[in-house]
Amino acid sequence: MTNHRSTLTALAAAALLAGCSFIPTYERPAAPVPSVYTTLGADNTAAGQGTAAMAPWQDYFAEPRLRQLIETALANNRDLRVAVLNIEQARATYQVRRADMYPGVGVAANASRAPATGTGDLTNSFSVGLAISSWEIDFFGRIASLKEQALAQYLATEEGRNAAQVSLVAAVANGWLNLLADEELLELSRQTLASREESVRLTKMRLDAGVTSELDFRQADSLTQAARATLAQQQRQRALDENALVLLLGQALPDEVRASLAGSRLANAPAMAQLPAGLPSELLTRRPDIRQAEQQLIAANANIGAARAAFFPRIALTAQAGTASNELSGLFKSGSWGFSIAPSLLLPIFDAGRNQANLESARAGRSIAVAQYEKAIQTAFREVSDALAGQATLGEQALAQQRQAEAEGARLQLADLRYRNGVSSYLDLLDAQRSLFATQQAVVQVRLAQLQNQVTLYKALGGGAPAVADNRS
Repeated sequence: MTNHRSTLTALAAAALLAGCSFIPTYERPAAPVPSVYTTLGADNTAAGQGTAAMAPWQDYFAEPRLRQLIETALANNRDLRVAVLNIEQARATYQVRRADMYPGVGVAANASRAPATGTGDLTNSFSVGLAISSWEIDFFGRIASLKEQALAQYLATEEGRNAAQVSLVAAVANGWLNLLADEELLELSRQTLASREESVRLTKMRLDAGVTSELDFRQADSLTQAARATLAQQQRQRALDENALVLLLGQALPDEVRASLAGSRLANAPAMAQLPAGLPSELLTRRPDIRQAEQQLIAANANIGAARAAFFPRIALTAQAGTASNELSGLFKSGSWGFSIAPSLLLPIFDAGRNQANLESARAGRSIAVAQYEKAIQTAFREVSDALAGQATLGEQALAQQRQAEAEGARLQLADLRYRNGVSSYLDLLDAQRSLFATQQAVVQVRLAQLQNQVTLYKALGGGAPAVADNRS
């Protein structure tokens, strides 16, 4: 009994001392970006104001049809579904690592027949009971380090899912704006084609009457064919943009949404709220991709602890308690009960440099994770700065483009009047028509860029993705 108590005491002391960790102390790397954003035509002080809290996408995107499409995409998009399943897989991996810290208890039954030592007579041996098979007592924290690594990977996977959701919401919003622009450009192309077909008809009448030359007729016909080609191109682009949006939705575009697109104009799209950019340091808590990169860095840091612990002894315990007998009928008789405890220790002496190579690999992995974390911050800073630059200039560009379109419209009216009165040539009228059509298309494109820039800024600032609580246990 004294020996048994000593053994149990030693094992209890080892279990209490287990948990010694060789994980390096984690320190978040400094953000390798300036303290303020570099914006064009904007006050850096104003750009630096704001709060890290972002409005959810339901509040930012007020268009009911767009909100319906986003909800559909969040429910059916296959990439987002894979991201969710990756979380489940990472959670299961973490649970496996956590279970390694506890002994596995099972029912063990053994039966053997072998020659007895000395006599050579065949003897039987039967046993049944509870058994612990080679439970590693984590004295130097190897298993705990692997558990921390699995937890960080699990949290990184959750952040990856949040990043995928932010990207999906932004992609659906941009796809919706593309469809609105396509509808407006299609209507503009149809109107232009109808106007030019009428111009061809009138020119043909004037040619037959001998009032104008065949050159004028051919020029009008050429411009009409160009408008017809542009219309076909716009129809093709409209189909491609709808197909891209359908892929994001994970299902066909709802019939009521498709029917409501007719006659849509970007100018009628609900305005999006102005977003405070905040400070660059706030991106560390706003952007899920940055949080994901940091969790991957924490995982790489924990992996170093596991690699360091591999240099020290591994203490394992095998134990069994139950009943044993030479006869099957005597297994459960009085006096057949007993137990066995078999601790073991394995100290690596020669492994051809395997443990050292694993440690060097873990350190290199952490250096890679640091570089990836810093690159994520720099990318986020660049995306926010680009969006702020667009916000500062696209409004002025859209206003100037609209004024140019108004000027081209007035020019076309004057050119038509001068041509009808024989003051200018038909070439001047055709040039005015071409310029007006090109300018009207540019107005739509700039308005689209302005709206999509607001979506980009929302995504670059983190998109209102929920912050995931630290579930360390």
